[in-house]
Amino acid sequence: MANKMTFQATGTSQKMKSQLTLGNHELTIDEPPNMGGTDQGPDPLSTLLASLAGCENVIANLVAKDIGFDLQGIEFDVKGDLDPRGLMGQADIQPYFNQIYVHAIVKTDETVERIQELKEKTDARCPVFTTFEAAGIPIEATWEKA
Repeated sequence: MANKMTFQATGTSQKMKSQLTLGNHELTIDEPPNMGGTDQGPDPLSTLLASLAGCENVIANLVAKDIGFDLQGIEFDVKGDLDPRGLMGQADIQPYFNQIYVHAIVKTDETVERIQELKEKTDARCPVFTTFEAAGIPIEATWEKA
């Protein structure tokens, strides 16, 4: 593959907390006290959902530029359902998200049809969205006009 981008996170972990470096940025990932953490940062699963919102935003802005879409901003609400028994070791329960929900409110003067075009092209190009899809995790995504 001639064109390739490499992403990297490095760091140290102690108990439930990880101190990570991502390029020029620092990130703390932790668990709340009820999971044995100190709540000094978001948990890994919430961070994964935040990555989906962030990636959809980046790709939507790229797509908007490509298709001449007047994108003034997006508000995201991303949720994931998971049965915690899987990550606690119960063998017959999957340890990953059962379902993901994306609700986006798009600030624009464009039509509802154009918003759907933006959504479809964004979802198809977003590396985080397509990774969830490739893993077979159902995603219910709705984009609406503000």
